[in-house]
Amino acid sequence: MDRVGTPEILARTADELSDWRRLAQPLTARFRAEDDVAGAAFVAAIAQAAAAAGHAVPEIRLGRGLVDVALFSVDETGDRCVTAKDLELALVITGIAQSFELSSLPGEAARVELALDTADLAVTGPFWAALLTGDAGHLTGDTVFDPSDRVPAVWFQRRDAQPEPRQRWHLDLWLAPEVADARIAAAVAAGGTLIDDAQAPAFTVLADPEGNKVCVCTAVGRA
Repeated sequence: MDRVGTPEILARTADELSDWRRLAQPLTARFRAEDDVAGAAFVAAIAQAAAAAGHAVPEIRLGRGLVDVALFSVDETGDRCVTAKDLELALVITGIAQSFELSSLPGEAARVELALDTADLAVTGPFWAALLTGDAGHLTGDTVFDPSDRVPAVWFQRRDAQPEPRQRWHLDLWLAPEVADARIAAAVAAGGTLIDDAQAPAFTVLADPEGNKVCVCTAVGRA
């Protein structure tokens, strides 16, 4: 499987794939339709294009006047990644959107992952895979993926065992790089605290007024 690295993806999204953003594993885009019927027709056209390309149907969410599309491939281990085939289909979908006269909203694309600190992934991971997906085998590497995408992905951050109480769960909010700073500023203005930006823009750690932490993540600065 011809995986594509994040630097190449960022170069492509800065050029001919400007509708798209890398958010966690998938390549993601948001389009605005004039009405729900146009949005539904766009979704049908995407499905037909994917079938013609021999690609699995993308993850698509049709909302009120909005269509969110996420593209990824699954390797032999069950891990999710972006491949050259995904980039090709993204370019086709962009062309379809233009033919439908849909506007793209790349800055509105967002994705949430759940992150859990664990000292023993082999013990903890299968429990959450079974609970969230119904199958303990849906743990791939350090992440639980639901094949039907009913629930967010859960990835496990390895930590030494520590006494309770402490926060072990946190959200990873993936955003388009161009909007991350404004979102962080808005959260701080709303009472949050900047905890750590040493790894920004890859991730910035914030805390809410009660001390609960969250990471704002982008694809910039990642391999």
